[in-house]
Amino acid sequence: MSGRFKIAVGSLFTECNEFAGKPTELAAFERQQLCRGAEVLNLSDGTVGGMLATLRQGGAEIVPLLVASACPGGALTADCYRQLKSELLKDLRAAMPVDAVLLALHGAAAAEGTGDLEGDLLAAMRAVVGPERWVVASLDLHAHVTRTMVAEADALVAWETYPHRDAQSTGARAATLLLDALAGRVQPAMVMAKAPVLVGGVLGHTEGAGPFADVMRFAKSHEAAHDVLSTSVFLVHPYLDQPEMGGGGLAITDGNRERAAELAREIAWKYWQRRADLEPPVYSPAEAIELGMRVEGGPVLLVETADCCGGGAAGDSVAALRTLLEIGLDAPSLAPVVDPRAAEACHHAGIGARVELELGHQLDPRWGRPIKIAGEVTRLSDGRFTYSGGIWQGQHGEMGPSAVLRVGAIQILIATHATYDWADEQFRSFGLDARQAKFVVVKNPMNYRLGYEGISRAAYILDTPGPTPAVVDRLAYRNMQRPYFPVDRQIASFEPVVYLGRRG
Repeated sequence: MSGRFKIAVGSLFTECNEFAGKPTELAAFERQQLCRGAEVLNLSDGTVGGMLATLRQGGAEIVPLLVASACPGGALTADCYRQLKSELLKDLRAAMPVDAVLLALHGAAAAEGTGDLEGDLLAAMRAVVGPERWVVASLDLHAHVTRTMVAEADALVAWETYPHRDAQSTGARAATLLLDALAGRVQPAMVMAKAPVLVGGVLGHTEGAGPFADVMRFAKSHEAAHDVLSTSVFLVHPYLDQPEMGGGGLAITDGNRERAAELAREIAWKYWQRRADLEPPVYSPAEAIELGMRVEGGPVLLVETADCCGGGAAGDSVAALRTLLEIGLDAPSLAPVVDPRAAEACHHAGIGARVELELGHQLDPRWGRPIKIAGEVTRLSDGRFTYSGGIWQGQHGEMGPSAVLRVGAIQILIATHATYDWADEQFRSFGLDARQAKFVVVKNPMNYRLGYEGISRAAYILDTPGPTPAVVDRLAYRNMQRPYFPVDRQIASFEPVVYLGRRG
């Protein structure tokens, strides 16, 4: 037992894209997860669920703060962030005095006027509890870890898997580290080292063969050492536009800051050395379809990473769909698109009706033109479904009023709201079976590996316009300083940037 420590637990979890056009408003959190008071204490899944279970086992007194999560999108509106931040701080002030604060954060959120949202929030929490109390946070491994985050938190612990499936165990690890620190069993000393490498997530998997998996295994191998409490590796979310972005390593040792700095630098160097290996081959939609037609059976996945809702894109691209229609394949295919007006038109027309639509690029029109199509409405739904795995396993998703439109052999799932893609839950909620399709358009750069494991015959990463491309050298960063990879393939006299933690 750790003693009766009083620990405040809360969360503000989302990932933002500063190249996407649709801001994130409070309604996005209301659709996904917005819990207060006793609702928080009832959570059993995800990062917060892991934190709560571990704190209870340690005999802590838990004070619930706001828990809010939303599907990735554009930067939070100033009003949205102001509301969520003010609730968290109000709850914390009401709970004082506390021994510690434990937060489940993403690390790649932003708000209008606040580029480093998590750093800003951690600083505000620190101002309430003072310099001596413990503040610990969990992060996604795609976090943009900033100087402020390292300076204001006592420990940061990141997820270890991508595709993500360790949210709960990461919450438990963060809570365990906090309880050990409060009890005086350990004295965490934290250091972060970064390399200016910006890459998409396609080759960022953490299992099997792969460049990021190799770096992750190297980092985790050091946790067996008696003085290394935690290591984290970050494949930074590259669709922010902030200063000093990059991936690298974070190390927490038991009271040995010099050892933490040495290990963090080693991880950052390993990451830097594998930078070119993190960029995947990409194909035009026409090239991918031609290659796919040579594959026996299906489904063949057309991975339209540039329109990934899980990376903050609007989900309204029809780049792959346009090519499927132009080629005129007589092969069963599935494709998703977010288009509220088209979904409304299908609901108004009803099942069995034939409709003519301008589809796609309505929410974020910078990335393409709508297509004119005519088809039959075959299915309608309120858009609710349940996640079967990943970070939101068991939670409900809400596409809003949604429809299936059949155009020739292609069935198009038209949603009102963007939702995170884990596997094929959205298709299955309409009774659509990917195993019966030749081509399936998917829009997540990583989760398709598990979501379609055992059934896909091939997968091709598409080179299409959008705010979440697989290769980021054409994104117009304004705040990221040069030199950085991949714009600068070689950087003379490279040395990792090092942020020292506040203890140790």
